Amino acid sequence: MNVVWFWALAAMLTAYAALDGYDLGVGSLHLWIAHGDTERRIALNAIGPLWNGNEVWLIASGGMLVVSFPKVYASGFSGFYLALIVALWLLVLRGISIEFRSQIDNPLWKALWDVSFWLGSWLLALLLGVALGNVVRGLPVGADGYFQGSFALLLNRYSLLVGILSVLVLVWHGANYLRLKTEDALLERAIHASARLWVTVVILTGLTTVATYFVRPDAAQKFISHPLALVFPAITLAGLVGGFFCRHANDRGAFRSSTLVIIGLMGSAAASIFPDLLTSTLNPAYSLSVYNAASSPHALRAAFIANAIGMVGVIAYSTYIHRKFHGKVRLGRHGY
Repeated sequence: MNVVWFWALAAMLTAYAALDGYDLGVGSLHLWIAHGDTERRIALNAIGPLWNGNEVWLIASGGMLVVSFPKVYASGFSGFYLALIVALWLLVLRGISIEFRSQIDNPLWKALWDVSFWLGSWLLALLLGVALGNVVRGLPVGADGYFQGSFALLLNRYSLLVGILSVLVLVWHGANYLRLKTEDALLERAIHASARLWVTVVILTGLTTVATYFVRPDAAQKFISHPLALVFPAITLAGLVGGFFCRHANDRGAFRSSTLVIIGLMGSAAASIFPDLLTSTLNPAYSLSVYNAASSPHALRAAFIANAIGMVGVIAYSTYIHRKFHGKVRLGRHGY
């Protein structure tokens, strides 16, 4: 059950990255490719009915971490406390930017919230990537199970590289989403942006992969020990190859390709640290794993049943809402 919970949490965080990833990407991109108020409203309308539902996956992941691996939750919050507070404020900023933008029909007012939405989106994408980079690299976890360091320590070269990769992948994902939802000039700009971003994603994915084997020398051995984990690099490669063939055509294929890259990268990150959840850079014996940081077997079983029931509802709602608001967005429909 410990191992099941590890991969359940990894799946939930991957779902968040793939779903909230496209609206983070749209927010990071819309200021540059959406020209004028009309096109920016279309970009916002594309994610308007979906963005708040997508964030449920992040909230659910945090809640389930408390139940399944409380020591990891305590240690992680002790190290990422400032980063998590900043992430919370960025989530709030994005939400109020969407809701407040059209409350006053004034160009300066709308420009203020457009910039706020852009700033909140790309900073959040960067921050989440930096957090993932630190989890893969390892943290200074002491013998007491708590973080022994400062916020500045989290801004190391590897985590910043992963943060930049996170921004680029999610912006590419957002561009592909806009390809599905927009028309005319905005669609053409989204296609051109997607093609250019694909190149940067390929380069950064390669660099980050090489860097990972320097900061995490045991990563290769973990994939050798668990051959099934090789499916994640294969998924990443399939997404990158698909992105190449869908650069200028097949908008749905392009979106599926960026989704596959996110799934592959998240799965590869999880496989590279398993069975650890937080690897200690001070002493491997201090690492928090699925075995020494888990709740009691009874708690894990009960929580898994409750989580499974809740996730069925979330999946049903998410599927329904995406089907309900599928297709191209035009002003006058689901508008803000």
